[in-house]
Amino acid sequence: MKNKYTYLFICLFVWQYTVSQNRVITTGVPFLLITSDARAAGMGELGVASSPDAYSQQWNPSKYAFVERKVGIGVSYTPYLSKLVNDIFLANLTYYNKISERGAWAASLKYFSLGDIELGQIPDDFINPYIESPNELTLDASYSLQLSDQFAMAVTGRFIRSDLKLDAIPGGDGEAASTFAVDISGYYQSEEKSFDAFNGRWRAGFNISNLGPKLKYDEGGQENYIPTNLKLGGGFEFLIDTYNSVTVNLEINKLLVPTPSEPIYNNDETEIIGYRQPDVSFLSGVFKSFNDAPDGFSEELKEVTWALGLEYWYNQSFAFRAGYFNENEDKGARKLLSFGAGFKYNTVDVDLSYLISASKVVSPLENTLRFSLTFNFGDKYEYF
Repeated sequence: MKNKYTYLFICLFVWQYTVSQNRVITTGVPFLLITSDARAAGMGELGVASSPDAYSQQWNPSKYAFVERKVGIGVSYTPYLSKLVNDIFLANLTYYNKISERGAWAASLKYFSLGDIELGQIPDDFINPYIESPNELTLDASYSLQLSDQFAMAVTGRFIRSDLKLDAIPGGDGEAASTFAVDISGYYQSEEKSFDAFNGRWRAGFNISNLGPKLKYDEGGQENYIPTNLKLGGGFEFLIDTYNSVTVNLEINKLLVPTPSEPIYNNDETEIIGYRQPDVSFLSGVFKSFNDAPDGFSEELKEVTWALGLEYWYNQSFAFRAGYFNENEDKGARKLLSFGAGFKYNTVDVDLSYLISASKVVSPLENTLRFSLTFNFGDKYEYF
């Protein structure tokens, strides 16, 4: 994308790091919150308590302790702002290895490209333009372990790098920012239980992700919180018969960063034009995030998003998915409907998803087809 849209997009990214007009919580590297795999995207952007798969690294790495195959590789591609441009995208590569009946490790690379930008000040500059390619990425690794037959926990380490600098324009010589973070997660999967008309299985999970120091793009400049995040979820799988199963999942989510509450005034200090987040350490920000909303507990509740997802499998070969994601009107107003499908053939899983905005706020992923591939190898494990 060699046009003005990329520069506008980057300006919006940088702006959201510092100022919020309506106390909407914003952070640096928000791409970490974009759903990268089509299976989770098709169920309303959830995954902390769904059944294990290769993409559990983003949602809940503890699930790897319950994966069915010894080795898995996941590859996904998500176009971004596809209505405007064709070279902004999120790519993800994930690998897991179940090293014992109770333990597994995994690693993943997530790369967010903001496209190519042609820079110049006069028409002649664009004959042989200088091209910048801003990008952001994460590299992480996790280890998960079953602490009992039904419960596992995991710890994840993550390196984060954000390169949004534009060297060829005045004032655009900032450094790429980097930091590190950890995740702590847990996952519960019950034994198969017998009911009157069907069998079933309960699942539950939590994940505290991106717990780490703030980003700084310029020496002496303002630091930016990373999206430290709490996910809680539960689900039930209805095992209707040998061929048919239906799973229902519910998930809630809260950013563990401070609410913008410090007013920003215009030049003559007569009007509030926005709000700024308080400058505290990332750890203080986590605890502060539970009780710092200016309007009290009612506003804290508004900062919680929720998602409801449905997944149907026929003979563990074909899946249909649907979901709904909801965010309060005062905190971003994202409301999304999603649909998806999955196919399994021998060792390969193919997943597709499609998103529709259900509010006045149009998602950058509106009418975008997301695509994921999973390759499964090795022995198959049976747990219950």
